[in-house]
Amino acid sequence: MRLIRGLHNLKRLPERSDNPLENGCVATIGNFDGIHRGHQVIIDQVRDRAHQLGVPSVVMVFEPLPREFFGGADAPARLMRFREKVEVLLAHDVDIVVCLQFKSRLRNLSAMEFIEQVLIEGLNVHHLVVGDDFRFGCDRKGDFRLLQQVGESRGFEVEHTETIRVGGDRISSTRVRQALGENRLADARELLGRPYTISGRVVYGRALGRELGVPTANILLGGEKPPLRGVYVVAVEMPDGIIQRGMANIGMRPTVNGRHPSLEVHLLDFSADLYGTRLIVTFLYHLRDEVTFDSVAELENQIHKDINQGRDWLANNRTVPTNVER
Repeated sequence: MRLIRGLHNLKRLPERSDNPLENGCVATIGNFDGIHRGHQVIIDQVRDRAHQLGVPSVVMVFEPLPREFFGGADAPARLMRFREKVEVLLAHDVDIVVCLQFKSRLRNLSAMEFIEQVLIEGLNVHHLVVGDDFRFGCDRKGDFRLLQQVGESRGFEVEHTETIRVGGDRISSTRVRQALGENRLADARELLGRPYTISGRVVYGRALGRELGVPTANILLGGEKPPLRGVYVVAVEMPDGIIQRGMANIGMRPTVNGRHPSLEVHLLDFSADLYGTRLIVTFLYHLRDEVTFDSVAELENQIHKDINQGRDWLANNRTVPTNVER
């Protein structure tokens, strides 16, 4: 799979046989936050059609997400970070991921400018797969009908995506986010088609867990707002692929005056230096909400209670799902 960042890099692709877009492509466009089962159907449509036409499959995404550009700190929590998104797209055999920076220049393109500069000049699109409610352009006049009209005159086809429903309602990133926010992990897994995970690199923290006899791996969240909050039983994929079981706290750490969201993981019956390594944390069971304790001693006492309860849960749930389905 090839990752292309920026419209300028699309336009700089050499006009030779090694240009993967020389003969066109089959593309789709969207946020693809979480890459849930509805997204997966779209990706399958794109990949299958690309295979039929003998051209690359392309997924175009945006960074930051448009809602983050417009909403700032009030934007909803992300379901996945950019690296995670690229990894899942890779697992679904997408040929090319194009990431456009969503800032003023892109946001100010009119619908026709977007079609001309991004779809035609940039992607050389041959076949486009989007939802029939897809809107684009600074004036939001760009829609499915306009794409069809321009496609007829400019030589590309437009196909609408299939709608996937669970419980009678359409699968969406919003539904997944709501399920996670309410700690309905099983519902989130059904919508995603896999357990919910967060991955990141272990960084140095305040070492409070070690002082309390419960060392934790502090996973860098990069200041992003996670969709979960509380204490969880987790399965952790190590760099060597081995799965370890543990406990995780994700949130603001109010007892110790945390300033940014953090993910702290305590691995059960495990001791090793994990600084700098990347871990993949699968959330299995919500144990309790994050609360503020009157003292560190109370926090320490509760942590040990959490660990005992987590061990009990694991003992009664021996078939623990992992993230191998990613």
